[in-house]
Amino acid sequence: MTKGEIAKNNFQNGCNCAQAVLLAFCEDYGMERETALTIAAGFGSGMAGLRETCGTVTGANMVIGLAKGKNRMEANRTFREFADRFREKNGSLVCKELLAARIKTRLTCADLCYDAGNLLEEILAK
Repeated sequence: MTKGEIAKNNFQNGCNCAQAVLLAFCEDYGMERETALTIAAGFGSGMAGLRETCGTVTGANMVIGLAKGKNRMEANRTFREFADRFREKNGSLVCKELLAARIKTRLTCADLCYDAGNLLEEILAK
């Protein structure tokens, strides 16, 4: 099962979008599932429901922090690569913009969890 499939499944089973992505990776970096759920709780729906930065993007940045956080420059570079590729594929990093485009693109939040998980898995494997 890919990390994208795991993230999508997490979302479909009640996690918010940020939790779904972080939970797909947390144990790979020594973080307990309960800790991941707690930390990411307020980041779903574009930062606590504000519809700002997409929760899949903030969840991915948390994973990048776990993976690369000891080297701030590398973490920033990795996140910028993720953000650029996510934006290129989905059109935005902003929840309200992604939701507004949903009618046209037919993307769901579960699809965005899938995209974020797979993209992050690919970037971190380099």
